[in-house]
Amino acid sequence: MFEYQPSANFLDSKIILVSGASSGLGRAAALCYAQHGATLILLGRNEAKLNIVYDEIEAAGGKQPAVMVLDLLKADDNSYQEVATTIAEEFGRLDGVLHSAGTMSPVLPLEHVTLESWDQQLRVNLTASYALTRHCLPLLRRAAAASVIFTSSTAGRELREYWGPYAIAKHGIENLMQLFHAELHSTSNIRVNTLNPGPCATALRRVAFPSEDPAMRPQPAALMAPYLYLMGDDSRADNGRQFSSQ
Repeated sequence: MFEYQPSANFLDSKIILVSGASSGLGRAAALCYAQHGATLILLGRNEAKLNIVYDEIEAAGGKQPAVMVLDLLKADDNSYQEVATTIAEEFGRLDGVLHSAGTMSPVLPLEHVTLESWDQQLRVNLTASYALTRHCLPLLRRAAAASVIFTSSTAGRELREYWGPYAIAKHGIENLMQLFHAELHSTSNIRVNTLNPGPCATALRRVAFPSEDPAMRPQPAALMAPYLYLMGDDSRADNGRQFSSQ
């Protein structure tokens, strides 16, 4: 298990965008970042669930977050540009982006994967991370030290049969991170890394393992140490690396 214990308000000056903030690991990370002083921009497709996270942050004494509704399956270039433009107008910069939005389909042999499922997996799990990062680069460049965290998976670091388009997308995430690192590390203050949370009790995992007892896996809130480390200034020297929560 990754060990890290930051000071109480070490994210006090940070403005952080979290995709997939309405549930699972994204929700846990948003609450954790807010608890440590950050201003959160909560992005997801379900406004009602995002508003619940918004209320939780405010009830816990966190800084007032912002809610941005975006369906990554339907988003186009204009949609992502609107997100970046709104953030620029409201906040002026971004200190961090956590790509935590994701989707999953039942684990199947490739010969049984439909083209619709293939497209959905790659669009949400890979393309969205590229597009959101690309449009947010000018905002990230305005920060003193910006961090982008791409959510990876064991299926994206090892060859695992039957994980189909999800595995392809997560292998793509690893390569996407390395490409951004190669292009940005010597020309900007932006660091990029991947983080594999490992098996945990989320709705996404239940799609892949419907018969598994969720009590056998850690809750997302128990895996936040590397999420905190990579978003704060203690990780400024870490760039282009693979991290794991467990």
